[in-house]
Amino acid sequence: MQFWKMNGAGNDFIVLNNLEEHLPTEVFPEMARTLCERHLSIGADGFMVIDTPDQGGDYKMLFYNSDGSVGEMCGNGARCICRYGYETGLAGETQTVETTAGIITGKRMDRRLYRIRLNDPSTVQLEHPIEVGGVRYPCAYVELGNPGLPHAVVPYRGLQNADQGELRELGRAMRHHPSFPKGANVNFYEITGEDTVYERTFERGVEDFTYACGTGTGSVVTVLTLQGKVSGQGVKVDMTGGRLIVDAERDGSHIAALYLTGPTNIICKGEITDEELRPAK
Repeated sequence: MQFWKMNGAGNDFIVLNNLEEHLPTEVFPEMARTLCERHLSIGADGFMVIDTPDQGGDYKMLFYNSDGSVGEMCGNGARCICRYGYETGLAGETQTVETTAGIITGKRMDRRLYRIRLNDPSTVQLEHPIEVGGVRYPCAYVELGNPGLPHAVVPYRGLQNADQGELRELGRAMRHHPSFPKGANVNFYEITGEDTVYERTFERGVEDFTYACGTGTGSVVTVLTLQGKVSGQGVKVDMTGGRLIVDAERDGSHIAALYLTGPTNIICKGEITDEELRPAK
């Protein structure tokens, strides 16, 4: 099987083109678990499969977290897959990608910079405080697309210098909080300047912090725009893996469109030979 390894602001993925491989979808969860294990295989935050579209898109994107669970959508993954689509001739500079959470559009800005329209916010609760360990934390809750990709948005003072062990335990507790029926990606943030935010995301399905989270940045900027704390235009979100730019078009009390722009990197291309993978039946 041929694969590409890509990353978007440090959020890394293994890409498989099932238009060529013709594998049954039942094998993908196990492939994701096996191939995404960093010490035993290629290693990645997620596993993305390109497959046949059925809603008029250029192609379909199936996304699996590193634990094998299905992800509704992945913003940085979608930006990377748009570059794959352009460079392999599956689509042009503007393309339409089918995802589990709905159709997204992508645009090539230059050789490495790609912009996508994220799934629109389908649920926004600006006040959703939660209690962890006897402490009540301010929190907002956002879902992007339908079915919605769940995100908790949590302000955290001194985030850049926070104790990583403490932050990880808090993120894990919030990710499984009973007030989130589907679980949640937990996005800690701190406003660091005008239209500039620092963010760390504890991702559901990875069960740890990732270097970046595209849908997480979109959720944070959605909340801050509606709260009037950022303009919504060209908001810079810095994470461990780099900077993403989010544009949130506000229409009264809701966000009408959400755009994510950032870098892509093709790390390697090659052949999967992992002998731990069981052959498809």
